[in-house]
Amino acid sequence: MIPKGAIICIILGVIGSGLVGGFFSEIANHTPTLIYVLGPSLSVITEKTNFHLGEPIPIKIVNSGTVPLTFSDASYGLKIKQLDGIVLYSPISAQVISVLKPEEEKVFVWNQTKLDGSKIIEGRYNIVSNTDSSSDNILKKSITINIFK
Repeated sequence: MIPKGAIICIILGVIGSGLVGGFFSEIANHTPTLIYVLGPSLSVITEKTNFHLGEPIPIKIVNSGTVPLTFSDASYGLKIKQLDGIVLYSPISAQVISVLKPEEEKVFVWNQTKLDGSKIIEGRYNIVSNTDSSSDNILKKSITINIFK
């Protein structure tokens, strides 16, 4: 026979772990919110942080400030990197000065391929965008995503 105290502890443990698990699941799937600020501000946004392997990933580069931002190419400084900083992908774009006006956004879709055209493996990746280093407003913003099978 199991003591009543042990049964109560087991029941409370199961209920508590379910609540804590639900809380952490909600945090893990939290979508980033966009906040507009005065002055220069750059935002990189995806619709979620967890993606399936092979799923197209829409990426928004947003000027979330009140000042126009200047980029050195038509891809708005977008790069997909491994966590160690190695660049896996950068959109092919013209080397022209691009300007993103306040509250303007550009959307790119990454199909989870590398620069050489091969597919990536599951893991964690950084999506990075940065403004032109010769401009007055040098900004760099990144977001980390997870790719699962």
